[in-house]
This record gives sequence, C-alpha cells and structure tokens, in this order.
Amino acid sequence: MSQLIVQTEKLNFSYSKSKKDIDSLDLEVPKGSIYGFLGPNGSGKTTTIRLLLGLLNKNSGNVKVFEKPFANNRIDTLSKIGALIENPSLYNHLSARENLLIASNYRGNIKKDRIDEVLETVNLLRVKDKKVKTFSLGMKQRLGLAIALLSKPELLILDEPTNGLDPKGIIEMRELIKKLNKEDGITIFISSHLLSEIEKTCTHVGIIREGKMLFQDTVKALTASQSDQLQIELETDDKHRTYDQLIQMGFEIKSIEHEEHLLLVSVKEKSQIPVLVDSLRKNDINIYQVMIKNNLEELFLNLTEN
Repeated sequence: MSQLIVQTEKLNFSYSKSKKDIDSLDLEVPKGSIYGFLGPNGSGKTTTIRLLLGLLNKNSGNVKVFEKPFANNRIDTLSKIGALIENPSLYNHLSARENLLIASNYRGNIKKDRIDEVLETVNLLRVKDKKVKTFSLGMKQRLGLAIALLSKPELLILDEPTNGLDPKGIIEMRELIKKLNKEDGITIFISSHLLSEIEKTCTHVGIIREGKMLFQDTVKALTASQSDQLQIELETDDKHRTYDQLIQMGFEIKSIEHEEHLLLVSVKEKSQIPVLVDSLRKNDINIYQVMIKNNLEELFLNLTEN
C-alpha cells in the first residue's frame, strides 16, 4: 500500500446540532499523488480542508498528516504544508515581491533568494515590482500559490484554484500544478467542483456529497467503473433520416434535451463508430459532428445527484 500523506478515519464535524456537515469521512491521499477532492458546491470540501489544517476542531474521528496524528504535531506538520484556500489574501497596493517579503517575514527562516525562485516558478518574475492591483485574477491566483510555496512544502492544499479564471488562466494553473508535482515531487490536494479539470490534472480522486465519501480511488479506476457502452453525440443534416437509419442498424438512440439538432447514440466499442459513419454517408447523409461524450460527467452526476 502506498504511503499516505493525509489520512482521516471516521471524521465527523457539525456546524449545528441538526446536521452532520462531515459524516464519518475516510480520506486517503497517497504520497506523490495529485488528489482531486470533488463534489458539488456545499458538499463539505472546504470544511474538510479547514479540518485538515486545524482551522476547525473535529467533533470525532482521527486526522493523520505525514503518518502522524495532526493534533500532536500541529506546528511541525503545518511547516511542511502550503495552502491556498479560496481567494488569496493580498496587499493590492504593494508589489508582488513586497507581498512575498511580508509573507516570508511571518513564516520565518525563508531566505530572500527564495522569493525570486517562487516568482519564477509561477511565471511572475518579470512583473515582481508591479502593484498587485494591476494583476489579472489568474496572476493573483499564481501569486497566492507563490506564497504557499515559500516554505518548500511537501504537501500543497488548493481550494478551487481555477475558480473564476478564464480559459487561459485555467490552463496555466493546470500546467503549473502538474509541474510542481512532477519536478518538485510535491503531493497536491485539489478541491474542485469541476470534473473536467480533475480528470485532466489528477491521478487520484475522492467524490464527496453531503459530507460523505461516495467514491475514492485512482482516476483510472473511476473511468473503469463506467458502463461498458460509449455514447457519442451525432449531428447531421437530416436528424430524422439519421435516426431511422441507425435504428435499422440496431443502435440505441436518444434525443438530447435542449439540443434539437443532436442525437445521442450508444455504441459498444469505438470500432463501431466508423461503421456508423460509413453507413450514413452511403445514404447521402452529411455528418457535421461526431463526439464521444464524457461519460465520467454522467457518472459524477449519478453519484452526486441520485
């Protein structure tokens, strides 16, 4: 079994007596992984992170970080953790470098040359003397990440790191996370409600709903847990003829709500897709789009909404 950087056993927490916000949560984050903590908004992701960092006191259960009980080793444990929870707290009237100087002073034992190192890591070295108020949201997120990296952490905890970012900012953050994991060997724990980002970034995943763990394993295992059928979205110049032709061939077909021009076709394996396409073309049906549907999204919705 892999060494676990973070482990909780039967973790419970409630903000009020009427509801359990975290319910017997068993969390296992392997060393060297990028662990995606996934769930709808309000499912308990941020509350769990606050419990892991000691910002909230658990009602019951155990929390181990670096294989030691967190409560008994809090100071030593936190010195090995970098965290970015929600939006970073920054001084907008100061420069990026000045923000890092302040952060390094209250952390202590941070060498001054470490500031330029982390700025280069997050690709902000060239703007280190610019006021933070001129930064885009993506640049501010990366500066928050630079602050989290100052102490050379072994574990990095990120709460919704791509929240509010534009597509370019999301890609930059995704690639930076992968780089930190691969090149620096940092174990990274990412909370998100975006399945697509978890799938592209993470090695492991835990899916939570209403404070309970629904699924926890590798991303490959999550993919393997899907049904044995693929679904493709199909757009042609004649939806009705397409439907009739594919029904004759024995395919299962559904219409897609709010997408009148698309059909959802079930196939047993990818090799059936070219056969389907060839048949439609022989019947003079023009094909505009064939796209394999992300069945992981369907699985996520089934787990979190049913």
